[in-house]
Amino acid sequence: MILLQPTYFSPIIQYVAISKSDTICFEVEDNFQKQTYRNRCYIYTADGKHLLNVPIQRDKGIKQKTKDVKIDYKDDWNKLHLKTLITAYNSSPFFEFYIDDLLPVFDKKHTFLLDLNLLCHQLIMDALQLEITTTKTNEFLKETSLKDYRNLAVAKGAPQYSLDRYIQVFEQNHGFIPNLSILDLLFMEGPNVLNYLESQNFIL
Repeated sequence: MILLQPTYFSPIIQYVAISKSDTICFEVEDNFQKQTYRNRCYIYTADGKHLLNVPIQRDKGIKQKTKDVKIDYKDDWNKLHLKTLITAYNSSPFFEFYIDDLLPVFDKKHTFLLDLNLLCHQLIMDALQLEITTTKTNEFLKETSLKDYRNLAVAKGAPQYSLDRYIQVFEQNHGFIPNLSILDLLFMEGPNVLNYLESQNFIL
C-alpha cells in the first residue's frame, strides 16, 4: 500500500508509483499547502512548460485541511483549462480518443478541491484500464509504515526524476520535458501508457 496526496491531473511520477502498487491510500486529513500539485499541473504548449492552476478560496492566516478547501470559480478557470488543453493537444495522436471522457472535470462545478482531484484520478485510472483498491485516511498520518509518497505532490523545488523520453507535440521547439501532467503522456502514448509507467525505474 502506498500513501499519496490527491492531486490535479497528477504528474507522471505519481502514476509510476501507482502502477507498481496494489492499494492506494489518499491523505485527506493534512493541512493544505501552497506550491504543490494539489491544485496545479503542468502541460506542454507551443510556449513550453505551462501551468494550469485551480484557484481556491482561502482565508488569510487560517489553516484549512485539504479536504475542506473549496474551489473558486469566479474566473471560469475550468473553461480556460479546457481551451488550453484543446489548443495544446488537439494534434496529438490520442487527444480525440480521451478528451470526451475527461469532460466531467471541466463541465461540472465541483465545490471541493478534493472531489475534483479524486474525479481526475478515477478518470485517469479508467483511461488506463487500471483497477487498484483505493482508501482515504481517517486522521493525519505524521508517521506511517506505508510507502510514503506524499512528497510527490510537491511542485516547488521537486527533484528531477529520471523518466524515459517519449515523443511530445512541441518537443522540436523546446526539447523533452519530463514529469508533466499524466495528460501529456496519455494524449501522446494512448494505450501504451501503462507499459511506459511500469517500465520506469522508481527510486526515492
